[in-house]
Amino acid sequence: MIVASVVIRTKDEAASIGRTLGLLADQDVAESLETIVVDSGSRDATVSIARDAHARIIDVPKGSFTFGGALNRGCEEARSDIVIALSAHAFPRDAGWARRMLAALDDENVASACGYGVDPNGLPLTERRVQGADDLRRYPLWGYTNACGVFRHRLWRERPFREDMPGTEDKEWAAYWVSRGYLTVVDPALSVDHSHHNDGLLLTYKRSHREWEGFAMYLDLRPYAITDLARDWWKVDGGNRRASWRRAATLAGEWSGRRRGRAR
Repeated sequence: MIVASVVIRTKDEAASIGRTLGLLADQDVAESLETIVVDSGSRDATVSIARDAHARIIDVPKGSFTFGGALNRGCEEARSDIVIALSAHAFPRDAGWARRMLAALDDENVASACGYGVDPNGLPLTERRVQGADDLRRYPLWGYTNACGVFRHRLWRERPFREDMPGTEDKEWAAYWVSRGYLTVVDPALSVDHSHHNDGLLLTYKRSHREWEGFAMYLDLRPYAITDLARDWWKVDGGNRRASWRRAATLAGEWSGRRRGRAR
């Protein structure tokens, strides 16, 4: 019996998708999982690798892609009550990862759960944290992520992910349900190996721009002026971090993304 549907969004992920699908096949609940790959115009071997691993393939036209839209297409094909969203280059750390993801929804009040290792202040997160409405109001930029998340299919059916957002559709969706009495769980035990540290300057800027444009589309963010950008640049945070091109690209993306999002 299918207990959970794993939805993976891909584009030119041949270098990673085989490893990701192999780790899913090694899960101790693998026989209860179905894998759906939503591909948006890969020009490499992504689709053939996924097909060889017996994943179901859904093609999304490249020109119509949004993160929320691609995930919605996968959810439309999902045959289970639970959906796991996983990045194509996010690697489960052990064979019990999917089982722990499923267990995170044992409490009917939990709408979504995910795994990473930092708290809202950027400090190490060492134990499970439950985000309710009060916590969401205090830390609206922190919470659920579709990079390695799990959520209830019935709630998605009631309200799919927004397809007009360039990014941050995951946090907006979870915030909607948390504000209506549900909970989000963030647990380092659900973490995967997933990093953008090897992204170049342009990709770092674009990712930051997408995320902040998305935040500005549903949160009442204050204007972020050039003076704010300069102030954040000169903050002492991590020694030589001020001189990092990655930090510069991230801040520039925040500035431009906030402006664009507030204008939409």
